[in-house]
Amino acid sequence: MSALRSRVEALLSLADVRLDGDRPWDLHVEDDRLYARVLAQGSLGLGESYMDGWWRVPSLDGLLYRLLAANLDQKVRGLGVMIDALRARLTNLQSRRRSFEVGERHYDLGNDLYRAMLGKRLVYSCGYWRDREGRRLEDLDDAQEAKLDLVCRKLGLQPGMKVLDIGCGWGEALKFAAERYGVSGVGVTVSREQAAFARELCKGLPIEIRLQDYRELDERFDRAFSLGMFEHVGVKNYRTYFKLAHRCLGDDGIFLLHTIGTNRSVSHTDPWIGKYIFPNSMLPSAAQIAQASEGLFVLEDWHNFGADYDRTLQAWRANVERAWPQLDARYDERFRRMWRFYLSASMATFRSRHSQLWQLVLSPKGVPGGYVAPR
Repeated sequence: MSALRSRVEALLSLADVRLDGDRPWDLHVEDDRLYARVLAQGSLGLGESYMDGWWRVPSLDGLLYRLLAANLDQKVRGLGVMIDALRARLTNLQSRRRSFEVGERHYDLGNDLYRAMLGKRLVYSCGYWRDREGRRLEDLDDAQEAKLDLVCRKLGLQPGMKVLDIGCGWGEALKFAAERYGVSGVGVTVSREQAAFARELCKGLPIEIRLQDYRELDERFDRAFSLGMFEHVGVKNYRTYFKLAHRCLGDDGIFLLHTIGTNRSVSHTDPWIGKYIFPNSMLPSAAQIAQASEGLFVLEDWHNFGADYDRTLQAWRANVERAWPQLDARYDERFRRMWRFYLSASMATFRSRHSQLWQLVLSPKGVPGGYVAPR
């Protein structure tokens, strides 16, 4: 075991992390089986061993940030990464048959959990932490409202327009657009819990919420947007997705894509994230998006505010940590440790700039005279 510990110590030293040290990001081992598990399984073993209580750390996001900044995820990958890569190559993990799995396993966990975590508006995507004048905001609810307003301004919404929301979540974005900008809309989601909530939320507004795979859409809209859904589409379906968005818009339409992105092209997600949080997900690269949309759209604007996601995730973590004592007992201690690892690992990916948050504005024929991008 000492040889395995020495190997782990040597790897951690590359990230300025010590075993059983006294700094907030130093890792404290509770079970010596940790060393073999992490060396054999990489990120999957690290995440599962945290869920099992085999190690602890005062600052979980601080530790994970240092591991990612030092690229240790590339140095210790484990067999699971190779298996996932092979599965992604041989199988369409985001086919129509599989499309509802992420809804059932993640978004249907319980509206009580998401209501506690996400704040006043159930918006499960990155907030925009600045107002129209560019001043920094301090409150999560204000940041989410600023993001929704930014989306509406980028789309140039006008009263009477018909708007499509691909992956509408709990309906907050369409509700905001209908109330503030006078539009009607259709939202599609693969989550039964989200659909039921969104229909109640949008009652009385000219909004239709459908439990439907995006590939089934075939109607015309003035504008379309998608906030945090593209991460579930998969590289084998990117071209289909953009063809769908193009088919649903007229020549003078505008499409806004809001998605997490990664710096390298991949075909599958992290093994731990895929197993416990977002099954069949993957993050797109800039190259993959550009190739999939080529010939269909004019790229009017590409806006990166990925650093805002770290702050959004910190706010979500603070909310859910305060709420744990009041939440249902089905969210047991192992679930809580899983959820903490998920939020902290996500913070680390954005803090290390391994992940980005992109908003793209696309038009089928190009905006006459040029597009002026709001910020």
